[in-house]
Amino acid sequence: MSVATPDQYSEMLSRAKQGGYAFPAFNVSSSQTINSVLQGLAEAGSDGIIQVTTGGADYFAGHTVKARATGAIAMAQYVRTVAASYGVTVAVHTDHCPKDALDSFLLPLLEASEEQVKAGGEPIFNSHMWDGSAVPLDENIQIAQELLPRMHAINSILEIEVGVVGGEEDGVTHEGSNDALYTTVGDVTKAVEALGLGEKGKYISALTFGNVHGVYKPGNVKLRPELLGEIQAGIAEKFGTSEKPLDLVFHGGSGSTVQEIATAVANGVIKMNIDTDTQYAFTRSVAGYMFENYDGVLKLDGDVGNKKKYDPRAWGKVAESAMAARVVEATKQLGSHGKSISA
Repeated sequence: MSVATPDQYSEMLSRAKQGGYAFPAFNVSSSQTINSVLQGLAEAGSDGIIQVTTGGADYFAGHTVKARATGAIAMAQYVRTVAASYGVTVAVHTDHCPKDALDSFLLPLLEASEEQVKAGGEPIFNSHMWDGSAVPLDENIQIAQELLPRMHAINSILEIEVGVVGGEEDGVTHEGSNDALYTTVGDVTKAVEALGLGEKGKYISALTFGNVHGVYKPGNVKLRPELLGEIQAGIAEKFGTSEKPLDLVFHGGSGSTVQEIATAVANGVIKMNIDTDTQYAFTRSVAGYMFENYDGVLKLDGDVGNKKKYDPRAWGKVAESAMAARVVEATKQLGSHGKSISA
């Protein structure tokens, strides 16, 4: 199997919810990082999600041009072409799209999928994230209300963010009081009143419990994953539903402890975004390779170096395998290891 059909993606998420595990969602920015994720997922026997931000899509298109929608489509097409060789199932997703990027990123991609579905195909992306965390909650929800029926019509899934993840990712920066980093039951109630609980279209929610993008030293961030359970219980009581009615996403998880991740998953997280840790794994291995092979990758003192060492494929394989190892680690932390629907 390869890229999930809409039905298979829904099955993946349902299995995760029922089985008490989550899928790792890896941000990628090149064919090498895509290959790294696929290698790691195949080694782990785990399905997963491959996603791209506005900045990653810009890079896919070529860093000297501004064509992020083109870059995102190229990313999705590459995944769809190569993933079939790896024996696991992956979904393709677009990550953080703030309001000022709707017209250059999410909306053109949605329109492209609508045209493809109209012609009898499947949506280009399995899901898209609308990041309204930087606008007032009412506006955030209003835009989600406009997007949800369009997503539902093409059997794609909407991801929303209710609350604020601190730090910065691809130019989206949030700074302010710590209180803003913790979503409330009241915030989520507003979202559910507008979007429903699946009957108007499937969506997943990134709620915040102290999350911060990027890396941070222990003690500098106070995560409260138990808050997710409190919100789930509050929504279940408010709307008279079964336990854990919300499908949740964990953003800003770099540096989280095993227990924090386990608590978040136990409270309904079925998708966890991973970027900083895999970036570091990739680049750290390249740095190590260059230090260890400096006399081969450099033409020192008029020498010719060693073509087998400076061939980008030589250090590229090292980097991909190092990142793949971090992918395997993520599947173990989240419980998806060995649970591919392709098995």
